[in-house]
Amino acid sequence: MRCDKIFFEGHLQQFSLIMFCCLIGGILSVHSEKVQVEIDLLTGAITILRGDLVYDCGKSMNPAVDLGQIEGSFIQGIGFFIYEEYVTNNDGLMISNSTWDYKIPSVDIIPKQFNAEVLNTGYHKDRVLSSKACGEPALIAASSVHCALREAIRAARKEFANSTGSGSSPLEFQMDVPAPMTLVKELCGFDIVEKYLESLSACERAAGV
Repeated sequence: MRCDKIFFEGHLQQFSLIMFCCLIGGILSVHSEKVQVEIDLLTGAITILRGDLVYDCGKSMNPAVDLGQIEGSFIQGIGFFIYEEYVTNNDGLMISNSTWDYKIPSVDIIPKQFNAEVLNTGYHKDRVLSSKACGEPALIAASSVHCALREAIRAARKEFANSTGSGSSPLEFQMDVPAPMTLVKELCGFDIVEKYLESLSACERAAGV
């Protein structure tokens, strides 16, 4: 399928579609992924509904090993971009030093529907047995989850703004890495609702109601 058609289909189905080109050791590694997420506006909980990943492994020496490496790196990347929050105190000491505070990837963050495919691009004289790296580049692919999450938050903020009649710009916000549940809940737009209620109370006080 042509790249422009893939991007068009992703747009129609409301997927976050990302394509990466990584240069490692002079070898270009290409991979593409599309992700669909769902967020709980009340809790900030994140559910990855679907993830589709196509990865160029050159001429894979062992497709089973490469596929496991790609899938594992992608899940590890989700932890980096979404869950693994490094928190320090005023002395610079890490306080999120256990799994109670530092959330590493677990089985429940795997996309509900996860499709990963190894793309074999054949012989190349400059690569070891025509293969390509399949570890670090796949981790970067998980940034597509962060992008999909940002678009979901943007949609929530837009809906809140329309329902409250807010005149602010709800589509402009900063979302850092990682983006855990607390940040998602904060960014979903409840601040817009609070500002609206504050302005409504101020109007009522001014009118002597």
